[in-house]
Amino acid sequence: MPKTPLHPSPPPLEANDVAIVGGGTVLWFVAFLALLPFQGTLSDHKHGSWPWICLSGGLLGLIGLWYCRARRDAIARSRAAEAALREADGDGTGGGTGGGTGDGTGPAAQSD
Repeated sequence: MPKTPLHPSPPPLEANDVAIVGGGTVLWFVAFLALLPFQGTLSDHKHGSWPWICLSGGLLGLIGLWYCRARRDAIARSRAAEAALREADGDGTGGGTGGGTGDGTGPAAQSD
């Protein structure tokens, strides 16, 4: 039985990491504030660490938020530098020498 031809993998999906991590961080802080009034009851039932776990989750979320914002900005700077480099090399469309896709990956971009 012949194998089916392999198709190229699709490009990875772009997600709004800052919004996702920010939403999770807010939820951790809301959980901390919701559990804080019940600290005595939670301690009586041996769950006194729950509010502090939520607080640490929120604080770690702030670190994650800082990281995601720095990563997003670095990706934007890298893409801007690539676009500037492509524009400096020519018009960025592969020069119209045939078969180029305009994104710098076609046969025209690979010619010497």
